Amino acid sequence: MGISTGPLLEVAFRQLVIFIILSAAAMAAGLALYMPVIRRTLIPLNQMIQAVMRTDAGNLQQRVPERLGQEEIDRLSSSFNGMLERLALSFEAEREAKEQMRRFTADASHELRTPLTSIHGFLEVLLRGASVKPEQLQSALSSMYGESVRMKKLIEDLLTLAKMDRAPELYLSRIRLDALVLEMEPQLRMLSGPRSVAFDLTAGITGEFDQDKLKQVILNLFQNAVQHTNPVHGRIRVSLTSTEDEILLAVNDNGPGIPEEHLPHIFERFYRIDVARARKQGGAGLGLAISASMVEAHGGKITVATKAGEGTTFQVHLPLQQS
Repeated sequence: MGISTGPLLEVAFRQLVIFIILSAAAMAAGLALYMPVIRRTLIPLNQMIQAVMRTDAGNLQQRVPERLGQEEIDRLSSSFNGMLERLALSFEAEREAKEQMRRFTADASHELRTPLTSIHGFLEVLLRGASVKPEQLQSALSSMYGESVRMKKLIEDLLTLAKMDRAPELYLSRIRLDALVLEMEPQLRMLSGPRSVAFDLTAGITGEFDQDKLKQVILNLFQNAVQHTNPVHGRIRVSLTSTEDEILLAVNDNGPGIPEEHLPHIFERFYRIDVARARKQGGAGLGLAISASMVEAHGGKITVATKAGEGTTFQVHLPLQQS
């Protein structure tokens, strides 16, 4: 028996065409539906790729939007921006550290060069024959001794700062702070000269502190007050009080005060408000920096309050320890 296959082929061909058309329509519909989703996914990723390509050590300000409508992409963007922020802070801290080290090296070299130059000059004078003249010999030796003392003090201060920066060692013992200040009273009165000195100390305040370092802090702050008060009319007051959570040790003077533009820098190393006066009295601008480091090693801080023409108060804040 035989039958024509023509109708069957036509049906098969027609079904094939319908299948192709439906497949193409389904693909077009799928693309139409998913292209916006793909764009929303790929565009943010492309933005992040571009931002990464533009990011280097000199350009860490690139950021990508964090609200793109997709939780995963938003989290990735937020993490990426956070990483850039941390990198920017790290590079800025590194630049600041390098700049501080450069300034520190330059200032230290300058401070050391001054006494060395002076000593060298006096030695040249002695070599030219002044050594046989008793008056000139005594003057030169006295001047060289003074410069050597100044240089020795500067080197000791630099070593102290280096130790405090590296790993401050505190030899803690329980001490009474009012007794500590009273123990220093004869030395402070001798240092003040004819200036008026008053002590207002609350008795019985104790704590675990490094006695020698606290003495140095008090001495530095007191000496700073002496340098900035009138020798005849100067008044300096040392007070000790406590609150519910801290101990307050203050050194107040009636000097000219500190100009406002200097306040952000007074605890910087080698920073001096009055260069001429500091050099005349042998200061190198390290006393306040050393004091701040020592107080911070105890978990405290130093604050300053000043008013032009009325004086300055340096206040040491130390944590109050429960007995």
